[in-house]
Amino acid sequence: MALVASVLIILFVSLVTPKLSALSSNYYQNTCPTAEYAITKIVRDATKKDNTIPAALLRLHFHDCFIRGCDASVLLNSKKNTAEKDGPANLSLHAFFVIDAAKKAVEALCPGIVSCADILALAARDAVVAAGGPYWDVPKGRKDGRVSRASETSKLPSPTFDLSQLQQSFSQRGLSTDDLVALSGGHTLGFSHCSSFQNRIQNFNSTHDIDPSIHPSLAGSLRSICSGKNKAKNAGTSMDPSSTVFDNTYYKQILQNKGLFSSDQALLAHPKTKSLVNKYASSKEAFYKAFANSMIRMSSITGGQEVRRDCRIAN
Repeated sequence: MALVASVLIILFVSLVTPKLSALSSNYYQNTCPTAEYAITKIVRDATKKDNTIPAALLRLHFHDCFIRGCDASVLLNSKKNTAEKDGPANLSLHAFFVIDAAKKAVEALCPGIVSCADILALAARDAVVAAGGPYWDVPKGRKDGRVSRASETSKLPSPTFDLSQLQQSFSQRGLSTDDLVALSGGHTLGFSHCSSFQNRIQNFNSTHDIDPSIHPSLAGSLRSICSGKNKAKNAGTSMDPSSTVFDNTYYKQILQNKGLFSSDQALLAHPKTKSLVNKYASSKEAFYKAFANSMIRMSSITGGQEVRRDCRIAN
């Protein structure tokens, strides 16, 4: 699920064991009943101005959950130590201002009640919906963490991972192979820098300069973008041809050997994962249902201790 580059999900196991806490869909029913509406409005308004916001918010949530659980530690600023957001794997994260705006709006409604971790989980859902994807009822009641270490982001998996490495990282987070394939579909949104797929188009191994599993036309296009005098600063490409729309194009691309990352194309390496790729490529409805269910499972990995007054600073 990854990202190293400015793209959704490069996910991995943290240094701490995740906790599955009891969350509730009506957690704020009595204490802050209009919180969800306020967050949704902020996300919708931001997306209308910038259609890259959904990819950014979804990626923020993934990167948060796969370090210390969904505790909003990715939002903390560096202070006594370098925080997650300033780790090499997270330098391309953005859209923090959307979460800041949502927190400000919610604090005006009910001070000290709604955690930044819940705001981030809700914003990720609203971002998917804003991009045309499925809605799901987000369980709430997460607490915010007090610790954020850039060193821990080194454990985020590389987009060069093979299937067994991906399965191991998801398993260590309590997530299944089914979750892996469904959540990988988040790569239907976003943009990636050349550094995340350079391994596939140059010096692939001792036998091949280019990854033989990549479609020749895609390889040629990526080489043109990412090498020689044509390479621009921050060069890269969209994750799929409809990268601002949440759809099932990602899986169709994989079946054509046009998955961008090694970790994307690796989903064809086993009959089970290949079957799921085929299923989601042929049915957007099946993908939406699986993605929503896997997002609920992933976002239920918790680990915080407080409700921050400011999402960037521990209390």
